[in-house]
Amino acid sequence: MIPEIHIEDYNYPLDDARIAKYPLPERDSSKLLYYENGSVCEYVFRQLPDLLPENSLMVFNDTKVVPARMHFQRPTGAHIEIFCLEPVDPVEYNTAFAATERCTWKCVIGNAKRWKDDILTLYRPEGIPDMGLTARLVNRDGQTGTVEFSWTDGSSFSRVLEVCGTIPIPPYLNRASEKIDTERYQTLYARIRGSVAAPTAGLHFTDAVLQRIREKGIDTETVCLHVGAGTFLPVKNSLVSEHPMHREPFTVSLQLLKDICFSDKTLIAVGTTSVRTLESLYYVGVDCLEKGAPEDVRQWAPYEREYPYSTREALEAIIRYLEKNGLKELKIGTRIIIVPGFRFRLVDRMVTNFHQPESTLILLVSAFVGGDWRAIYDYALSHGFRFLSYGDSSLLVRA
Repeated sequence: MIPEIHIEDYNYPLDDARIAKYPLPERDSSKLLYYENGSVCEYVFRQLPDLLPENSLMVFNDTKVVPARMHFQRPTGAHIEIFCLEPVDPVEYNTAFAATERCTWKCVIGNAKRWKDDILTLYRPEGIPDMGLTARLVNRDGQTGTVEFSWTDGSSFSRVLEVCGTIPIPPYLNRASEKIDTERYQTLYARIRGSVAAPTAGLHFTDAVLQRIREKGIDTETVCLHVGAGTFLPVKNSLVSEHPMHREPFTVSLQLLKDICFSDKTLIAVGTTSVRTLESLYYVGVDCLEKGAPEDVRQWAPYEREYPYSTREALEAIIRYLEKNGLKELKIGTRIIIVPGFRFRLVDRMVTNFHQPESTLILLVSAFVGGDWRAIYDYALSHGFRFLSYGDSSLLVRA
């Protein structure tokens, strides 16, 4: 049964001054709030390894933010901002990034009403080379649309973005991207291009912290979920049941599935994206059991009915499917929404930042801590914590 949840019940006062507009000089010097069984206390992030149980498996999202925001101009001189969301033709990310002449993407279009049927050319401030890049509007749907990019210098589209694009920092920072964002709005372990937003819980990790985690004997592995622009979209309807979640593609290796399935380690997810990826696996496994093959996870699948299968049965079903088909990894998509009433089946602890009021991420945190999210946020507000993407961190133990 889909829960009846009103988003205004998940509001809190967040002044603009509390939003971290820039990262701290050192990634691991941020504050770290620790929550367990209703108790809240405070550390520094570099102390994180001391708070983790030894028999643990820590899972990171190794997606990489692409410089997906570009500025074009019409023949009249009017500027149009284009923000690439996901590839349409070719539809696969790696193939689209490897394209050398043209490709088509779903985009958010700034100043969209001023773009008619004309071909746009790249706005090139001093220092940006001429790659012959143009943009043609294929179709429009409000502020989004399908855009075909063409260029003439033979570069891959990934190279085009590196030269012509900027890192799409969150709109709530209320500033333009700067040089510092190229490095700091990216995790140290970012590897697979495709996100338009960083999995920000990972921004705090340094080589020293990662080394201490491994020295403690804690296993570390990765998943990849490409974060879409939907992460910035507010919940506009009072009833959360009316809020649509966007599809996000994710990849999980066969080896990680086995490591989770056949061990009793405490599973620690770094970031809400890792949580959503890992918790989606159960429902992928249900499809393997009932339909013989995996399917994208539906938004409300966790709430539609009771499921008779154990977590191990679901994971074993995915493993059998992959091995039967000679696959080394699961590639699928999810629209899962995690709200109070959700039954967590995999994740035991979560590292996460402090999220926007009335957001789906607040709902996820509330579900994880058994509804006690307000005590966590009240503490953070009254103890000088910094909020949102460049803000401070927390380690939450599941209720």
